[in-house]
Amino acid sequence: MTDDALMAEVKNGRVERLAVLFERHNIMLFNFFLRLTGNRSTSEDLVQEVFIRILKYRATYRGEDKFLGWMYRIAHNAHIDHLRRHKETVALDDQFVESASPEPGLEDRVVRDQDAALMSKALARLPQEKQKVLVLSRFQNMKYREIAELLGCPVGTVKATVHRALKELGDIYFELAKEACRHEM
Repeated sequence: MTDDALMAEVKNGRVERLAVLFERHNIMLFNFFLRLTGNRSTSEDLVQEVFIRILKYRATYRGEDKFLGWMYRIAHNAHIDHLRRHKETVALDDQFVESASPEPGLEDRVVRDQDAALMSKALARLPQEKQKVLVLSRFQNMKYREIAELLGCPVGTVKATVHRALKELGDIYFELAKEACRHEM
């Protein structure tokens, strides 16, 4: 059964069908929030908040909307509300870096882990809107058209934002890499 058909059933009172939608999408939403917040606990809370809102606002779901787009609009709003409640910047922790273990290729793995940590820090330094567009396009594999619908802007704006965000991400990454090299000397 499609997500849209399941959501139509939820809207019509079969709220137990929301469990199927949760099973299909909770990991994807968790990863989306984790990349935006850098905090596992916050990400879990935001996933729960999205599904609570889906249940609460199920009557507003229109069948012509794609469920995924509607769900991401709710996720976007939940994230904005979270940012308003928690004005402080949330630093990424080391959850993106796997711990090194003694095995062949340890040096390569350490380098990959360091690169992943630098990339996570660089992503965290991007403005929220650029972070969100990059996470949606590169990690959630959403099409530019879907992101434009979600954010309520033209597709060209999304393309330009992704382009600028990637350039800025690269600049930040290389600056962090230079700093790391200076600290190692």
